[in-house]
Formats: sequence, C-alpha cells, structure tokens
Amino acid sequence: MSALTAVRDGGVIARRNLAGVRRTPGALVTGVAQPIIFVLILAFVFGGALGGDAYREFLIGGILAQTLVFNSSFTAVYLAKDLQTGLIDRFRALPMSRIGVILGRTLSDLVTSTISVLVIIGCGLLIGWRVHNGILPAVWAAGLLLLFAFATSWIGAFIAMSARSVEVAQSVGLLWLFPVCFISGAFVSADMLPGPLRAVAEWNPVTAVATAVRQGFGNEAPAGFAAAGGWPAENALLYSVLCCVAIIAIFAPLAVQQYRSISRR
Repeated sequence: MSALTAVRDGGVIARRNLAGVRRTPGALVTGVAQPIIFVLILAFVFGGALGGDAYREFLIGGILAQTLVFNSSFTAVYLAKDLQTGLIDRFRALPMSRIGVILGRTLSDLVTSTISVLVIIGCGLLIGWRVHNGILPAVWAAGLLLLFAFATSWIGAFIAMSARSVEVAQSVGLLWLFPVCFISGAFVSADMLPGPLRAVAEWNPVTAVATAVRQGFGNEAPAGFAAAGGWPAENALLYSVLCCVAIIAIFAPLAVQQYRSISRR
C-alpha cells in the first residue's frame, strides 16, 4: 500500500482513539497532572537550593522534554490494550495499511502530548517562566517538542508490539524512562554529573532537546550552573533533530515488523 493510504488509515485510527479520549477524559489526567506535579516539586521544593527564579526558567525546558518521553508509556499501554482486547485482530481483518494502524496511535498520542506541552507552558507562566527570544525561535522550539513527542511514541509502539500485554508493556514502558530522563541535562547541567554519567548525559537526546528548547525560549542556566560543553551542546538543535529522525527510522520499522509477525500467527 502507498504512503498516502497509510496516512489516510492512520488518520482514521487517530480519530477513533481521540473519540475514546473524549468519552473517557480521565485518560488525560495522568498526562496533565504528572508534569504539573514535577514542575511544582522541582520549582519550589528544590528550586530554592538550585537557583531560585533563574532555575524555574531553566527547569521548564527539562520538564517539557521529560514529559514527552514519559508520554511514550501511554502509547505502549494503550496499544498493548488494543492488542489484548482483540481490537488489533479486527483491524488486521480489514484492508488497512499495517503501518497505518500504529501510526494512528502515535498521531492521537501526539495530540495528548500537545495538551501536556500547553499545560506545562501555562504552569510555567504562573511560576514566572517567560519567553525571551521572540516568536520565531519559540515556534521552532515548539515544533522540535512535537517532533520529539512523535519520535518517542514509536519507542512505546515497539514496546507494545513486543510485550503484547498491558502489564508487561506498562512495566517495560516505564523501566527505561527514569535513567534516560534523569541521567541527562534536563534538570541540572550535564557538566555537573560525575565521571561516565557526564558523557552519557551530554549525548542523551533528552539533554539535547531540553538545551535546544531553552535556547529557543531564551532561558539561561542559573549563575551557579556549569556551562555544558561538547558538540551536542553547541549544536543542540541539529543534534536533537538528528536524534528524532534516527529514533523514528529505527523504531517505526521495528514496530511494523512486530505487527506483521503477530499478523502471521
């Protein structure tokens, strides 16, 4: 089937998923409440020791990157649920594009991630965060966030297709999130981490996305933070885009291959 067919079928599945969200809006609670909790805890519990008002501005870019990575677990859980309840079996019986079925889930979850981004921005404005670089840099920062959300959702799709049960998908979908998010420059400068962790954090895509978003919004690091160095920090936007493209190029085919292997059983 053509790419156009895959996009069309993906749009149909995405609308179906979003209709389900409208009927059960409680599904959005975690995606909305979680980033608010992180913002409030890190800004007011730890923020005073890390730089006060300046740290609150620095924090928002990291919270945005972290939240979008965590949202990939929703893709894993809900796609695994569709597999477990037999809905995917019904889709397989229809003349639909294989990639379109998974694309529909990643597109609908992109809407959820967009809502999360808007909630974080609103929360950031309430605690004193501001955009300092003008409209155009802020727009490309927002575009980067949506690209990153779409890319990480394919990791969740691959986990769901490999696990094929809600319980396993939920466990595996959360297992990799914490080291990826916290061994990074999302909440502190990567240069503040010790030894090998510093190198991991410098090349971590979460660090690159958080850094690029901060650059787009014009949010400087607090005065006591060591300036991040190295090629990824100096080319944060380019490296972020390359990481997103690489993630999609790797995990989209893997997820579709897993879907096809299930179809042959």
